[in-house]
Amino acid sequence: MTDVVKEAAIKALLWDNDGVLVDTEHLYFEATQRVLASAGVELSEQQYIDHFLVEGRGAWHLLEDRGVSAKEIARLRDERNELYGRLLRQGPRAIPGVAETLQALRGRYVMGVVTSSRRDHFDLIHEHTGLLQYFDFVLTASDYPRVKPHPDPYLAAVERSGAGAEACIAIEDSERGLEAATLAGVRCIVVPTALTCGGRFERAHRVLASVREIPGALDVVIE
Repeated sequence: MTDVVKEAAIKALLWDNDGVLVDTEHLYFEATQRVLASAGVELSEQQYIDHFLVEGRGAWHLLEDRGVSAKEIARLRDERNELYGRLLRQGPRAIPGVAETLQALRGRYVMGVVTSSRRDHFDLIHEHTGLLQYFDFVLTASDYPRVKPHPDPYLAAVERSGAGAEACIAIEDSERGLEAATLAGVRCIVVPTALTCGGRFERAHRVLASVREIPGALDVVIE
Protein backbone atom coordinates (compact mmCIF):
# COMPACT_ATOMS: atom_id res chain seq x y z
CA MET A 1 0.00 0.00 0.00
CA THR A 2 1.33 3.44 -0.79
CA ASP A 3 1.13 6.73 1.06
CA VAL A 4 1.02 9.48 -1.54
CA VAL A 5 1.92 13.02 -0.53
CA LYS A 6 0.78 15.23 -3.39
CA GLU A 7 0.69 19.00 -3.53
CA ALA A 8 -3.08 18.90 -4.04
CA ALA A 9 -3.52 16.93 -0.79
CA ILE A 10 -1.52 19.35 1.35
CA LYS A 11 -3.05 22.75 1.95
CA ALA A 12 -0.95 24.12 4.82
CA LEU A 13 2.66 24.02 6.00
CA LEU A 14 3.20 24.70 9.70
CA TRP A 15 6.77 25.72 10.49
CA ASP A 16 8.60 25.57 13.79
CA ASN A 17 10.87 28.57 14.32
CA ASP A 18 14.00 27.91 16.39
CA GLY A 19 16.15 25.32 14.65
CA VAL A 20 14.00 25.26 11.50
CA LEU A 21 13.82 28.85 10.28
CA VAL A 22 16.56 30.38 12.42
CA ASP A 23 19.73 29.18 14.12
CA THR A 24 18.97 30.36 17.66
CA GLU A 25 18.73 27.24 19.81
CA HIS A 26 22.38 27.38 20.84
CA LEU A 27 21.86 30.96 22.06
CA TYR A 28 18.99 29.86 24.32
CA PHE A 29 21.24 27.09 25.62
CA GLU A 30 24.04 29.58 26.26
CA ALA A 31 21.76 32.01 28.10
CA THR A 32 20.23 29.28 30.23
CA GLN A 33 23.57 27.66 30.95
CA ARG A 34 25.15 30.95 32.06
CA VAL A 35 22.30 31.89 34.38
CA LEU A 36 22.11 28.43 35.95
CA ALA A 37 25.87 28.47 36.48
CA SER A 38 25.51 31.71 38.43
CA ALA A 39 23.24 29.75 40.79
CA GLY A 40 25.67 26.84 41.11
CA VAL A 41 24.11 24.46 38.55
CA GLU A 42 26.18 23.30 35.58
CA LEU A 43 23.87 22.54 32.65
CA SER A 44 25.45 20.18 30.10
CA GLU A 45 24.53 20.12 26.43
CA GLN A 46 22.98 16.67 26.87
CA GLN A 47 20.87 17.90 29.79
CA TYR A 48 19.69 20.80 27.63
CA ILE A 49 18.76 18.44 24.82
CA ASP A 50 16.89 16.13 27.20
CA HIS A 51 15.05 18.75 29.25
CA PHE A 52 14.30 21.29 26.51
CA LEU A 53 14.31 19.57 23.12
CA VAL A 54 12.90 16.19 24.13
CA GLU A 55 10.83 16.72 27.30
CA GLY A 56 10.02 20.40 26.79
CA ARG A 57 10.09 21.00 30.55
CA GLY A 58 13.01 23.41 30.86
CA ALA A 59 15.64 23.16 33.60
CA TRP A 60 14.33 25.18 36.51
CA HIS A 61 13.54 21.96 38.37
CA LEU A 62 17.31 21.56 38.79
CA LEU A 63 17.20 24.63 41.02
CA GLU A 64 14.06 23.47 42.81
CA ASP A 65 15.86 20.24 43.68
CA ARG A 66 18.50 22.35 45.43
CA GLY A 67 15.90 24.19 47.48
CA VAL A 68 16.07 27.46 45.53
CA SER A 69 12.97 29.53 46.25
CA ALA A 70 10.29 30.21 43.69
CA LYS A 71 11.00 33.93 43.97
CA GLU A 72 14.69 33.44 43.17
CA ILE A 73 13.88 31.11 40.27
CA ALA A 74 11.53 33.75 38.85
CA ARG A 75 14.33 36.32 39.11
CA LEU A 76 16.77 34.00 37.37
CA ARG A 77 14.23 33.23 34.65
CA ASP A 78 13.86 36.96 33.96
CA GLU A 79 17.64 37.27 33.90
CA ARG A 80 17.89 34.43 31.39
CA ASN A 81 15.22 35.95 29.17
CA GLU A 82 16.96 39.31 29.22
CA LEU A 83 20.34 37.73 28.41
CA TYR A 84 18.79 35.72 25.56
CA GLY A 85 17.33 38.94 24.18
CA ARG A 86 20.77 40.56 24.22
CA LEU A 87 22.25 37.59 22.36
CA LEU A 88 19.49 37.75 19.76
CA ARG A 89 20.29 41.39 19.04
CA GLN A 90 23.58 40.29 17.51
CA GLY A 91 21.83 39.98 14.16
CA PRO A 92 19.76 37.78 11.79
CA ARG A 93 20.39 34.06 11.99
CA ALA A 94 18.30 32.59 9.18
CA ILE A 95 19.20 28.99 8.43
CA PRO A 96 20.90 28.60 5.03
CA GLY A 97 18.41 27.79 2.29
CA VAL A 98 15.33 28.83 4.25
CA ALA A 99 14.56 32.03 2.32
CA GLU A 100 14.88 30.27 -1.03
CA THR A 101 12.71 27.39 0.16
CA LEU A 102 9.98 29.68 1.46
CA GLN A 103 10.06 31.66 -1.79
CA ALA A 104 9.57 28.43 -3.76
CA LEU A 105 6.60 27.42 -1.61
CA ARG A 106 4.88 30.79 -1.30
CA GLY A 107 1.46 30.81 -2.92
CA ARG A 108 1.27 27.02 -3.14
CA TYR A 109 0.26 26.52 0.51
CA VAL A 110 -1.06 28.41 3.48
CA MET A 111 2.02 28.84 5.68
CA GLY A 112 2.23 29.58 9.37
CA VAL A 113 4.87 29.71 12.10
CA VAL A 114 4.07 27.59 15.16
CA THR A 115 6.53 28.22 17.98
CA SER A 116 6.87 27.89 21.75
CA SER A 117 8.96 31.07 21.80
CA ARG A 118 7.81 34.18 23.63
CA ARG A 119 6.47 36.86 21.31
CA ASP A 120 9.06 39.43 22.34
CA HIS A 121 11.91 37.03 21.58
CA PHE A 122 10.27 36.03 18.30
CA ASP A 123 10.00 39.66 17.23
CA LEU A 124 13.66 40.25 18.09
CA ILE A 125 14.72 37.21 16.08
CA HIS A 126 12.86 38.34 12.97
CA GLU A 127 13.53 42.05 13.18
CA HIS A 128 15.94 41.76 10.25
CA THR A 129 15.56 38.22 8.81
CA GLY A 130 12.99 39.15 6.16
CA LEU A 131 11.34 35.75 6.55
CA LEU A 132 7.94 36.79 7.91
CA GLN A 133 6.81 38.06 4.50
CA TYR A 134 6.31 34.44 3.47
CA PHE A 135 3.84 33.55 6.24
CA ASP A 136 0.09 33.93 6.51
CA PHE A 137 0.08 33.77 10.30
CA VAL A 138 2.33 33.44 13.35
CA LEU A 139 1.48 31.69 16.63
CA THR A 140 3.74 32.08 19.69
CA ALA A 141 3.68 30.85 23.29
CA SER A 142 1.00 33.32 24.39
CA ASP A 143 -1.45 31.93 21.83
CA TYR A 144 -2.06 28.58 23.55
CA PRO A 145 -2.47 27.29 27.11
CA ARG A 146 0.36 24.75 26.78
CA VAL A 147 3.44 24.76 24.56
CA LYS A 148 5.18 21.83 22.84
CA PRO A 149 5.34 18.84 23.39
CA HIS A 150 1.61 19.31 24.10
CA PRO A 151 -0.60 19.34 20.99
CA ASP A 152 -2.11 22.77 21.71
CA PRO A 153 0.16 24.73 19.33
CA TYR A 154 -0.67 22.52 16.36
CA LEU A 155 -4.35 22.26 17.21
CA ALA A 156 -4.45 26.07 17.18
CA ALA A 157 -2.46 26.18 13.93
CA VAL A 158 -4.74 23.70 12.19
CA GLU A 159 -7.75 25.81 13.12
CA ARG A 160 -6.03 29.00 12.00
CA SER A 161 -4.97 27.47 8.69
CA GLY A 162 -8.54 26.62 7.71
CA ALA A 163 -7.41 23.15 6.66
CA GLY A 164 -8.02 19.85 8.43
CA ALA A 165 -5.15 18.19 10.27
CA GLU A 166 -4.83 15.64 7.46
CA ALA A 167 -4.16 18.48 5.01
CA CYS A 168 -1.35 19.98 7.09
CA ILE A 169 2.34 19.20 7.31
CA ALA A 170 4.42 20.33 10.30
CA ILE A 171 8.13 21.03 9.86
CA GLU A 172 10.15 20.46 13.01
CA ASP A 173 13.67 19.76 14.22
CA SER A 174 13.13 18.19 17.66
CA GLU A 175 11.43 15.31 19.43
CA ARG A 176 9.19 17.65 21.41
CA GLY A 177 7.99 19.28 18.18
CA LEU A 178 7.35 15.92 16.55
CA GLU A 179 5.40 14.83 19.63
CA ALA A 180 3.25 17.96 19.54
CA ALA A 181 2.43 17.55 15.86
CA THR A 182 1.73 13.83 16.17
CA LEU A 183 -0.63 14.33 19.12
CA ALA A 184 -2.52 16.90 17.06
CA GLY A 185 -2.89 14.44 14.17
CA VAL A 186 -0.54 16.37 11.89
CA ARG A 187 2.09 14.64 9.76
CA CYS A 188 5.57 15.94 10.48
CA ILE A 189 8.71 16.40 8.42
CA VAL A 190 11.79 16.59 10.65
CA VAL A 191 14.99 18.40 9.70
CA PRO A 192 17.39 17.68 12.59
CA THR A 193 20.05 20.15 13.73
CA ALA A 194 23.41 19.55 15.37
CA LEU A 195 21.63 19.59 18.74
CA THR A 196 18.81 17.23 17.74
CA CYS A 197 20.47 14.86 15.25
CA GLY A 198 20.62 12.10 17.87
CA GLY A 199 16.87 12.18 18.43
CA ARG A 200 14.30 9.46 17.83
CA PHE A 201 12.15 10.37 14.86
CA GLU A 202 10.51 7.05 13.98
CA ARG A 203 7.07 8.68 13.91
CA ALA A 204 8.14 11.39 11.47
CA HIS A 205 6.60 11.39 8.02
CA ARG A 206 10.02 12.12 6.57
CA VAL A 207 13.46 12.97 8.01
CA LEU A 208 15.45 15.31 5.76
CA ALA A 209 19.00 16.60 5.81
CA SER A 210 18.15 20.17 4.79
CA VAL A 211 15.19 22.53 4.43
CA ARG A 212 16.13 22.73 0.76
CA GLU A 213 14.75 19.19 0.37
CA ILE A 214 11.26 20.12 1.56
CA PRO A 215 9.64 21.19 -1.75
CA GLY A 216 10.63 17.93 -3.43
CA ALA A 217 9.65 15.85 -0.40
CA LEU A 218 6.09 17.11 -0.56
CA ASP A 219 5.54 15.28 -3.86
CA VAL A 220 7.27 12.02 -2.99
CA VAL A 221 5.50 8.67 -3.11
CA ILE A 222 6.56 6.53 -0.14
CA GLU A 223 6.33 2.79 -0.62
